[in-house]
Parts: sequence; C-alpha cells; structure tokens
Amino acid sequence: MVLLVSKLGEGMVVPCEETPSGNLSLSLIDALPALRAKVRSLHVFRHGPNAATTIRSALSKALVHYYPLAGRLVESPLLQLACTGEGVWFVEASSQCNLEAIDYLDNEILEWRLQLLPQPPHEKDGFDPLVLVQVTQFTCGGFVMGLEFSHCLCDGMGAAQFLNALGESARGLQFPTIPPAWCREALPAPLLADMTAQPSPPPIEGPEGPMELANIDISPEFIAILKRQFLELTGKPCSTFEALAARVWICRAQAITHNNSSATANKNLNGENTTLLFFSNTRRLVDPPLPTGFYGNCIFPVTISLPLERLKCANQVETVKLIQEAKAKLPNQFTEWMARTTRRHDHDHDGNDDGYVDPFAPSPDLSSDMLFAAEWGRLGFGDVDYGWGPPVHLVPVNYSSTMPLFVMAFPPSPRKGVRLVTWCVDRSHLSTFRQLLMDQP
Repeated sequence: MVLLVSKLGEGMVVPCEETPSGNLSLSLIDALPALRAKVRSLHVFRHGPNAATTIRSALSKALVHYYPLAGRLVESPLLQLACTGEGVWFVEASSQCNLEAIDYLDNEILEWRLQLLPQPPHEKDGFDPLVLVQVTQFTCGGFVMGLEFSHCLCDGMGAAQFLNALGESARGLQFPTIPPAWCREALPAPLLADMTAQPSPPPIEGPEGPMELANIDISPEFIAILKRQFLELTGKPCSTFEALAARVWICRAQAITHNNSSATANKNLNGENTTLLFFSNTRRLVDPPLPTGFYGNCIFPVTISLPLERLKCANQVETVKLIQEAKAKLPNQFTEWMARTTRRHDHDHDGNDDGYVDPFAPSPDLSSDMLFAAEWGRLGFGDVDYGWGPPVHLVPVNYSSTMPLFVMAFPPSPRKGVRLVTWCVDRSHLSTFRQLLMDQP
C-alpha cells in the first residue's frame, strides 16, 4: 500500500480579533536549551468531513485566547516570546485512500508519518511558527491532524489543554472551559549564564545503526499482573507508569547485553551505568499554586541510575521501588531548586555559584547510557473532540533516532491497555527486546 498525500493549500492562520502585543518573559524551564525543539504527533480521527475548514476557523478563534502561540521567539538577549500575532502555520491536504486501508496508522511506516506532518514555511526573515498544523482528509470521511508544537511554550499538559480548547471552539463554544493563564512569573526566570549553550553528548548508536521504531501493545491483563505482583510482595500499590517503566528498563538492559560476548556487542551501551530519565509534572509543588489554566512548562527531571550489570539482573519489584523512591524525593528536590535559583537571581546576577549542578543539564558522564521515558496517555490528548468524537489513535513521531526513548500512549480504539512506542534498541536487539518484554511476568 502506497500512501499519497496532496497539499490543497497552506498559509498562516491569525487570531480573528486584535490581540495584545509586546514581549512576554519565559520561565527558566521554558527557556532551557534542551526544550528548544518541536514535539511532533499525529492524531487520527475516524470521522470529520470538511475537517480542515472547521479546524482552521476554530484555530483563528482559539488564538484570541491563546495569542502567545501566534507569536515568535526572540533573543533580547534572553529568550522571550514576542506577541506579534503572525499566526500558526496551517496546511490542508487530502489522500485518495481511506484510513481503514492503512489501519488507522497502526504501523511503523515512517514515510507515511512524515507525509502527514506539516512542513514549515520558507520565509525570508526566518520566521519559525511555534505551532504547525496539517489536516489531511481521507476518502472515508476521517482525517489525521499532524502537529508540531514548540516545547518552549507548552509541556505535554499545556499542549493538550490548547487542543481541547481548540476542540471546544470547533464545537461552537465562545470561550474555553479552562481559561488559559500565562503566569510564567510564578517560576524562576532565566539568567544569561544559565542559557549558555552546552555541548551535546555524541549520538548513541547500536552496532547496527540508529534506534529502531517499534509499537508494542501491553494489555490491561498484563499490566494488572505486574501491579498485583508488586502489591502482594510489598503491600503497597504502584502505578501503571512505574510498572511499565521498570519492565522496559530491565528488558532493554537484558536485550542490549544478550550477545555481549559477540563481536557485535554494543560498544556505546556497555558503559558503567544506565540511567532512566523522565519528567514529572510539578504544578502542584509551586507555592502559591499555579492556576488550572497554566499551559507553560512546569516539569522537573527524575533520574535513577544503576550499573548496567546490576540492572539486567534486577527483578521487577525492586526496580519499581527504586522508581518510587526517586519520585518521593521530587518535592524536596524541586523546592530546593526553586529556592536556590531564586537566591541566584537575588544575589548573583552573573549566575556564579560554585558547586551548582543544573538538574536539567545533560549528564557530562558519557559512559552513562540514558533511557528517556514519557507518558502521553494521561495528558488529555485522548479527550480532544472537534465535533465528531475523540481520536481513535495517537501517534508520537520520533524527533531522534539516536536517543533511546519510549512513549506510553494508547493503542488504536477500541483496544485497551497501553501502547509503547519505542526507539530504545537497534535492529539487532529488537527481537530479543520484544520477546523479553512480553514474556509472562
């Protein structure tokens, strides 16, 4: 099956009413160099005739309330948001096939995914829209929304909040149910010294090349077994994220060391330590609390490191315990980071702080293999409704084939459970990784 997508039109969608101008300050988290990227995703809807027309109109109305998303990032000299009202890049497209014929994108064909994502405009002044949207209509009446969203402006919860507001606008609501709130002043502001570009670690590649994309569905029954085992052995509950993050981390360590004695052993993944990294929502830890409508970045890294040899021999329960212990430290770590960062602003505007370690900075220890985990299933993307019901599928699109990561999303409806979208092992280890992951716990 060949998917052919034709562009019918493209251009900027601007707010339908006049919006405030001027520059808005970003928080330190917003302005982190590590977040200066766009997150890409595909949202698949079974129904939606003339979806592009409806969504384009709704977008111009929603941008009145979310007007910062219609602006641009500027360096002056710190990164700021200029409220220019230039708009969001919008592409209307069509395909002469139906979604059922391509299994509602229930596949791993990268070429199809890339065709359904918007390509940025070629502007002379280098304008880089913060949000890019492509709506591709299929002959069955369904459609796919391809989305690129600047991480500088929103974390996952914030992006989902905007899309739900966009859906409300498409369904005729005049105002968002949750009023958007900027409130970046509630978080530490960046210092110029914090924004100094840091050298990136070299790409992590396996012996056969980049990380291989894989979709792996985990049933509710399988998840229930993992959680029940932990409860029976510890007397305490664990979350789905904790149970699956532990299992993926262990199985990956076992897979990449499976043929460790062979000549093709992974030289880059055979270091001293392996680290699991994920970002946790810290809205509830800000004092005073952030308003419900805050849609910026309010996240903090959680890391757990182990020697690779120890991890591959670890059991499920003790690994979940390590994840829970790391999460339990988060409130104190975040509060300390907030206080220390504020002191640096108050007493040392040059950012000098002997011994200060930025928790958001990439690890300088290149012998440590990093596995990044993200949980998309509970952010709110599955609730978005443009008038024809919620999406039947959410497809994260990788932005790096050399950074080991996995995303917890949801499988195509009506299936239940969790879909793991992974780029965490190369082709030579993928079969072993799948088998280990799905073995009876």
